Amino acid sequence: MAIHKKVKGKKKHLVLPAFGFEPTDGLAQMIIDAWANPGHLLERDSKTHLPTKRAVQEATTRIKQAGYDLGRAVVITEAEHDNDYLMQSDDEIVFVLPNKSRVAAPATNLLDTAKLLMGCTPNGV
Repeated sequence: MAIHKKVKGKKKHLVLPAFGFEPTDGLAQMIIDAWANPGHLLERDSKTHLPTKRAVQEATTRIKQAGYDLGRAVVITEAEHDNDYLMQSDDEIVFVLPNKSRVAAPATNLLDTAKLLMGCTPNGV
């Protein structure tokens, strides 16, 4: 269960450590927006099962709107993380979208709930 990075000249991939940081309102709102309307964030190529170019573009745009100037962002599901997602670029920053199923209905504190789930999810968006 991890995110892996390709290493040139090596058959084995480097396992990247999970990271966490102080949740922000911008990223928490991005989670809420993705739960309500994922758009193309989770669009995958039917053959490779990797994020499509459109998914990467949308993830990068949404991350920039949340206040981060990244050149290439990817949003994956918890299941993709748990199945050892392999990064497609050295510059790729991978965020994991927390499962919406963890949120009780009706949700009355969705922003704070999203912030908490960011901290509970490895590389949580």
